Amino acid sequence: MMSNYQAPMRDMQFLLHEVFNAEQLWTTMPAVAELIDKDTADAILSEGAKLTAGVIAPLNRNSDEQGATWSSGEVTTPDGFAKAYQMYCEGGWGALSGDPEHGGMGMPKMLQSFVEEMIQSASISFALYPMLTAGASLALSAHASEEMKQTYLENMYSGKWAGTMCLTEPHAGSDLGIMTAKAEALEDGSFALSGTKIFITGGEQDLTENIIHLVLAKIPGAPEGPRGISMFVVPKFLLKDDGSLGARNTVTCGSIEHKMGIKGSATCVMNFDTAKGFLVGEENKGLNYMFTMMNYERLGMGIQGVGAAETSYQQAAEYAIERIQGRSATGVKSADKKADSLIVHPDVRKMLLTMRAFNEGGRCFSTYVAKQLDIVKFSHDDVEKQQAEALVALLTPVAKAFMTDMAYESCNLGQMVFGGHGYVREWGQEQLVRDVRIAQIYEGTNGIQALDLLGRKVVANKGKFLDVYFTEITTFIDQHTDNQALTGFVQPLAVALEKLKAVTGLIIAEHDQDKNMVGASASDYLAAFGLLSYAYMWALMAEKSSAHKDEDFYQAKLYVGVFFNERLLPRIDGHIHAIEAGSKSLMAMPENLFNYNH
Repeated sequence: MMSNYQAPMRDMQFLLHEVFNAEQLWTTMPAVAELIDKDTADAILSEGAKLTAGVIAPLNRNSDEQGATWSSGEVTTPDGFAKAYQMYCEGGWGALSGDPEHGGMGMPKMLQSFVEEMIQSASISFALYPMLTAGASLALSAHASEEMKQTYLENMYSGKWAGTMCLTEPHAGSDLGIMTAKAEALEDGSFALSGTKIFITGGEQDLTENIIHLVLAKIPGAPEGPRGISMFVVPKFLLKDDGSLGARNTVTCGSIEHKMGIKGSATCVMNFDTAKGFLVGEENKGLNYMFTMMNYERLGMGIQGVGAAETSYQQAAEYAIERIQGRSATGVKSADKKADSLIVHPDVRKMLLTMRAFNEGGRCFSTYVAKQLDIVKFSHDDVEKQQAEALVALLTPVAKAFMTDMAYESCNLGQMVFGGHGYVREWGQEQLVRDVRIAQIYEGTNGIQALDLLGRKVVANKGKFLDVYFTEITTFIDQHTDNQALTGFVQPLAVALEKLKAVTGLIIAEHDQDKNMVGASASDYLAAFGLLSYAYMWALMAEKSSAHKDEDFYQAKLYVGVFFNERLLPRIDGHIHAIEAGSKSLMAMPENLFNYNH
């Protein structure tokens, strides 16, 4: 049977306190300096570990078996979710990084990202409900009027009310410019919203007393395309003057989707029938406002991927050590048993090491991005903030896409370690594969993320954002070139950096002559970029580990890091060769030949 999830506390503490030296960073940020220190951070992580291992993780199997159910517009979440959610709220977890002026704790993202990972590891289906609320709260905190913040944020931070993101329509997915949802102005200053939104996570549920929908719609007469989109707050229950719940708004859940995975998460079709809504900020700026939430969720997807893959690894490693199958190629290892453990076989080790290399590299990368978000939010140094903003813009699509791609690969490998048992429901691996697959699709498919990275963040500005990142990596390389203990990390990193620089220059140069160059190269470019980034993360971790080689934790870090550089980083060459091939072979075949029945 599948083992219980345990939060990787030691690794999280290593990243927080050693690799990124969070305490020193926090002392430079007056807004958080008095709120948190090492002991407080560790205490929060410890409590998060208890909640996720003891309360949420035990619900995951049944949430898949039972699923969320819909009847006459009402949604019932799986057994145990309501009680677990109540405990989540009582612990103040929804308020962790919220604005202190409206009931939040104001904690840094670096800390929050670890708590998010724990919850995702325990149950993606459960995690999605508070995750969407956190993103909606962030958007309101950034863009809503003070009156609107006072109206909604405290109850959203407390978990009393939930939040959603209503973008997609039946005919309009990533192309939001063609949406048809409309918002007509009313005499009292509010708007009447009409239209249908699909794929709305938590659009209806039985966990909270109210749901605050953030809805994108067009006001009649607005500019065409994405420039004419506004954002509205549409509550499930309207509020009375004293803030208490009033009449039910005319927004209803028409159905929920029957999905491959995340079955405990209600994915809703939401119908707005002249529902009363309230404009957030200014007209026609809704898409920009919503990007605040979307970018939060995109990093969250990357963290979600690592969370699922961590659970898969923990179970697979335990299974490989305990399961006896065959004998070692170098001789019997367990003479007292009829066979040796799976762990003696090179292919099994390769799968486990691949999982661990991607998981720990991904955790380090998400922490790095979270650090930049903290600098943007809390730093008083304008130059530092500008550099961090550039890094966040550049790295968010990488975090979403590469981390989830590698997480899906890792969960598939975890399933493979189990062999036939991996295909059987009771062992849990097949659920992880099904659950994590969605992370590559929602919040903008990974193909969309690749286009965002290469088209918008690299080619459009001629590599301006890249310069900040590449300069940082180059500085690290220069500082450690003569460090013999890091040769196996610095040299591969330097080679990979030069390769990516060269192919970036090629794409920028070819773009004007070949308009398909970006589209043809984007996915391979993002993968190459992700591999370089993980190589940098492993170099950062090796720098801190190399002085403690005699301790098991640090020794393991170095073993896994060397494996990454020797066995996984070389994948970058395949991606670069594909880019160098250009778009010709992709675009040459006539459309009619794609149909076998021609």
